[in-house]
Amino acid sequence: MISIKNVDLIFETNDGPVQALKDVSLEVGGGDFVSFIGPSGCGKTTLLRAIAALEMPTKGHLSVNSKSPDSARIDREYGYVFQAAGLYPWRTVEGNIRLPLEIMGYSQAEKKERIQKVIELVELKGFEKKFPWQLSGGMQQRASIARALAFDANILLMDEPFGALDEIVRDRLNSELLDLWMQTKKTICFVTHSIPEAVFLSTKIVVMSPRPGRITDIIESTLPSKRDLNIRDSQEFIKIAQRVREGLKSGHQDEVL
Repeated sequence: MISIKNVDLIFETNDGPVQALKDVSLEVGGGDFVSFIGPSGCGKTTLLRAIAALEMPTKGHLSVNSKSPDSARIDREYGYVFQAAGLYPWRTVEGNIRLPLEIMGYSQAEKKERIQKVIELVELKGFEKKFPWQLSGGMQQRASIARALAFDANILLMDEPFGALDEIVRDRLNSELLDLWMQTKKTICFVTHSIPEAVFLSTKIVVMSPRPGRITDIIESTLPSKRDLNIRDSQEFIKIAQRVREGLKSGHQDEVL
């Protein structure tokens, strides 16, 4: 689904060039749930934005569904969920979800059917006519996810969507997102700062170093696909979390050297 080969990305700033990514290579298969984890400024979001054609690599090759990222963007191959829900305050939940469908020219019947389907999927039935200010932070993020799912793209790109939420809400939304992934079989790329979140959600965890962002480890999860929050107390979960910590620590040591 996503192929990244020897990608560098350098930003030109007033203070000179800043290398955000260095020699990044990764393959993401169909139906994978891949989490990117690393310290602030390591290039996690930059890499996600490069996949979405919001940033242009300086070197290397990147393809999405065997297309250039720009072609994939034009063909609506992915949905993008940002750190903030980004809902329009003058539109209801239903109206926000309808927006990409309006832009893409779906018929009234298709819009109605798709909106109803994703609202049920993210468990917002009964809140269709509510405005964003009438919703909790967690519900706003669910509406944002529904909007990204509305046009049924195969890939979902998520940039720390639960980072600003309290731990209790975050745990619940992690469980809901895992259920949603199992129902839809989407390919998900997920940026996070949380080790437990990355381990709980992912089939593959990509550990990144401080800037310039490099991949220090790629961990294939051995946890069962169907999981609940109690799995975080298991020895296998703790073992994977420890490997993530070691990868993060190794990245910092490399920076010092």
